[in-house]
Amino acid sequence: MSGRDPFCRPRRIRRGAALTLVFTSVLVAGAATGALPQGEGKSARDEARSAGPAGHHADVARAAEEAMADGKSPIQAAKRAVSRSGDRWGAVYSRGEYEEFEESLDGQYTGVGLWARSERDGRIEVTKVRAGSPAATAGIRPGDLLRSVDGEKTDGRPVTEVVSLLRGDATDAPAGTAVRLGLERGTRTWTETLRRAQLSTDSVTVRELADRVTVIKVATFTKGSGRQVREAVRQSPPGAGIVLDLRGNSGGLVTEAVTAASAFLDGGLVATYDVEGEQRALHAESGGDTTRPLVALVDGGTMSAAELLTGAVQDRGRALVVGSRTFGKGSVQMPSRLPDGSVAELTVGHYRTPSGRGVDGRGITPDLETGEDALQRAGTVLRGLASPS
Repeated sequence: MSGRDPFCRPRRIRRGAALTLVFTSVLVAGAATGALPQGEGKSARDEARSAGPAGHHADVARAAEEAMADGKSPIQAAKRAVSRSGDRWGAVYSRGEYEEFEESLDGQYTGVGLWARSERDGRIEVTKVRAGSPAATAGIRPGDLLRSVDGEKTDGRPVTEVVSLLRGDATDAPAGTAVRLGLERGTRTWTETLRRAQLSTDSVTVRELADRVTVIKVATFTKGSGRQVREAVRQSPPGAGIVLDLRGNSGGLVTEAVTAASAFLDGGLVATYDVEGEQRALHAESGGDTTRPLVALVDGGTMSAAELLTGAVQDRGRALVVGSRTFGKGSVQMPSRLPDGSVAELTVGHYRTPSGRGVDGRGITPDLETGEDALQRAGTVLRGLASPS
């Protein structure tokens, strides 16, 4: 793919809207709380050909317009319309929330350094804490439950709303402002007051293990992360096996995932997707390294764009996938501007792997299922792949 990135959302939504391959709740929450996108977020963008919103986009827009005419909150009316639609991944953002979300995809965000997700019972669970962040300094750990933000209960709220509270969107809270979190760990409940900070994503990290194994960890697909993966592959020792660690990767920009796939594929199909019935496809660039032994490491926190990449290298026989079943987030969202300047993002389709597998609600099953020893098992697999047959 070259030239203007057709899947990267523009800084301002134009009248034609733009297409998004959601990155999930966990993504937005992380971007908003301060550690990278982990919330109920988005990911790919494309110009929509329709002149205006269709389907339940129109219903949501109508609800907002009627609320404005009656002197009521158009955002609240839009949120109720989304809730009634049954769209699991649909969301409504204020103008400020949406702009801050876009900034997080550029690799910068204001927050406290938490990744979080909504459990099926409605509770908000911390899934990861950024090293050196305000949350890490306060001793918050993965598995802790976030029960309130500045006195507002979080149970049952969409992750997008929790994210807004954490970021202080209602008051445009800058770095340095305080936020009070109610937390729970087992039988213990307590309150921590943190100060928001300006954080960068550092979404790709590389390290070398024994036996000439290079581990490329991708935390999320932000702007430039695909190029970083390709560079890490080029700089790894000749003949070295590679572990592409996508555990806990909540998604991000689909174009960046496609660029990352191009590091391991010599062109060809990465995924297909549909937008209101119209079929489209994503292809890798040519020239990727197709010879190095490759293992993709995944878990239940591997979502959306990260699942797209996993499915591509698995279906095309390029990698063995090791770990546990992925999350199962494979829906396409389209954003549209509402009358008050807020944004509704609603599901319009789904993506599939090169072999035609649907991911949404199913996830991807690893070739080798394993738990906490996943990285060790990946190294064993790589040694076997490198051995002469």
